[in-house]
Amino acid sequence: MDMKLTSLWAGVFLTLASFGAYAGESHMTEALKHAEAAAKADDSKAIVEHAEAAKTHAKTADEHLDAGITSLNDAIDHGKLKHTDLAKKSAEEAVTHLKAAQ
Repeated sequence: MDMKLTSLWAGVFLTLASFGAYAGESHMTEALKHAEAAAKADDSKAIVEHAEAAKTHAKTADEHLDAGITSLNDAIDHGKLKHTDLAKKSAEEAVTHLKAAQ
């Protein structure tokens, strides 16, 4: 029972936390946009600002990818143990993270 409750709260948290990622452009799009701006900039201050912004978005995307892979591994493990509800919940969490990483 504790595992189901923990999974439920984790799902709620991940859903709420990911709303910010859906509000604007994706993290990968933003990272690329800022990296391109840094490459085109003519002064070092602008290069630094854009490179830092690109790095922040890229790190966020990477964290979501890592979490998505972890959730997929959990879905596989639970599925192999015939824990259908937990496997499904883990797969849903993976979708949330993978969407947030885009």
